[in-house]
Amino acid sequence: MSDDEQHNQQFEQASAGASLTFPMQCSALRKNGHVVIKGRPCKIVEMSTSKTGKHGHAKVHLVGVDIFTDKKMEDISPSTHNMDVPNVNRTEYQLLGVDDGFLNLMNADGGTKDDVKLPDSKLGEEILAGFEVADTVMVTVTAAMGEEQVTSFKVSNQ
Repeated sequence: MSDDEQHNQQFEQASAGASLTFPMQCSALRKNGHVVIKGRPCKIVEMSTSKTGKHGHAKVHLVGVDIFTDKKMEDISPSTHNMDVPNVNRTEYQLLGVDDGFLNLMNADGGTKDDVKLPDSKLGEEILAGFEVADTVMVTVTAAMGEEQVTSFKVSNQ
């Protein structure tokens, strides 16, 4: 085996290595931004900073709402420490149909996606009702930390 042959390796899949989260200093976080609290991606709804005590750091008190479940979560962290911020992506799709509780979606490039679940909440019922009467239903899918969920929709009659 020559030297060249030992370096000829085949890789089945390659990715850009995009992480689910990235670190950010606690004092740099802002209201309406995103942060990971107790392992869940949250939107910051309230934030307050305490002064430094006799022996220690200024603390930041964060109140966030889970972007998928709407549960309120709280965390306290020193302002100089890093916290994880989730990479949150919102993508708009056109709704083509609904099969067994899963949405058939089409993106702007014409590619289809059919692994997004119809929400069990009132939002899911509204999407179905809008799909019955409208020409076009556009749904917004929010993705963060390996989870995807429909978070909003809009109906248009052309």
